[in-house]
Amino acid sequence: MIRFLLKGILRDKSRSVLPVLVVSLGVMLTVFLSGWVTGVFGDVIDMNARFNTGHVKVMTRAYAHERDQKPNDLALLGTTELIRQLEKDYPDMQWVERIYFGGLLDVPDEKGETRAQGPASGQAVDLLSPGSREAERMNITHSVVSGKMPQRQGQALISHEFAERFDVKPGDPVTVFASTMYGSMAFKNFTVSGTLRFGNAMLDRGAVIVDIRDARQALNMEDAAGEVLGFFEQGKYLPGKALEVKNSFNRKYSRQEDEFSPMMLTLGDQEGLDEMLAYSESVVGIVIFVFVLAMSLVLWNTGLLGGLRRYGEFGVRLALGEEKPHIYKTLIYEAFIIGLIGSVLGSAIGVGLSFYLQEHAVDFGSMTENMGMMMPSEFRAVVTPQLFYIGFIPGLFAMVLGNALSGIGIYRRQTARLFKELEV
Repeated sequence: MIRFLLKGILRDKSRSVLPVLVVSLGVMLTVFLSGWVTGVFGDVIDMNARFNTGHVKVMTRAYAHERDQKPNDLALLGTTELIRQLEKDYPDMQWVERIYFGGLLDVPDEKGETRAQGPASGQAVDLLSPGSREAERMNITHSVVSGKMPQRQGQALISHEFAERFDVKPGDPVTVFASTMYGSMAFKNFTVSGTLRFGNAMLDRGAVIVDIRDARQALNMEDAAGEVLGFFEQGKYLPGKALEVKNSFNRKYSRQEDEFSPMMLTLGDQEGLDEMLAYSESVVGIVIFVFVLAMSLVLWNTGLLGGLRRYGEFGVRLALGEEKPHIYKTLIYEAFIIGLIGSVLGSAIGVGLSFYLQEHAVDFGSMTENMGMMMPSEFRAVVTPQLFYIGFIPGLFAMVLGNALSGIGIYRRQTARLFKELEV
């Protein structure tokens, strides 16, 4: 029977072309929007992980309560031993030290007198150790606008906006004024090796990036760090695994009565990112629901119009003795076949569009440059395994539901009136 129905669908274009087009369009939009939403939220999560939260983060308990202020006076001590223990307990993760500091960036003139000053938002990361992946992880290399990456200690990268505002060029000296771990005044001279722009206001506003050894020397933080970040080797955040690592670490090392004992947080525990992850999943579900509802209404109307056109056909089949349930069942089979064809075509187009936007990002830099939230300047879709089947949910369900609703009219046919209708 399936073969017979397939021949009828292919030969009668008037009852198959419009439904196939409607299903294909709806499925294509569902697949594409799913890939786009997943990609955008994934990029936001990934950027926050690389620059701020890590997949997991270790801090002192006191630092964790005031982590928005980056209080270095509450920093971790003995981080060399801590990281050695972390690498032993969780060998499938990468562990890095970070120091964040604020202060003033002073630009001297040719006489060494202050020519300009501006607020500095500093990050100290491991830029110079052989094998360090921090520059790659934070996309520092590709964000350099002029000059080059630091090649030795005593060199720094500064915000390109700051450099343009105060006419600072690579090779010029600058001085960073900040506070040490113990609250005293600290200052250190640097040579500007280059300027950089991340395309995000939070990162570019007075940014200063130095090697962590220079920061430790200047801030009196030998063998100390504000935060220790952990990243999964795959580079992707795994919520379940992160929670397992967090619980394991806190049971072993964290003591509630000691505010300077280390404690671990997952990415989801920070910056409201757990809610964002849940929201992204909800958005995909809402997209599917909306398209199922919209396509069901459209296909219901299409089925009603098709039913009117096939009114005589149904009458003849009933007059020949075919039972109403059998006619209704064949109508559902037809809907399933048409939905399957449309879902395959729509999924192929949607996955193709998602793949194109995965390789060619859309630049939203002009829209995100003044945002306070840490967001990438370029957004990409992402092709995930679910894109290959998610479109079949609205495609098949909406088509079958629409025809099931319109096919109810078959049961309202009065057999006694068939001959009168056929005469007409």
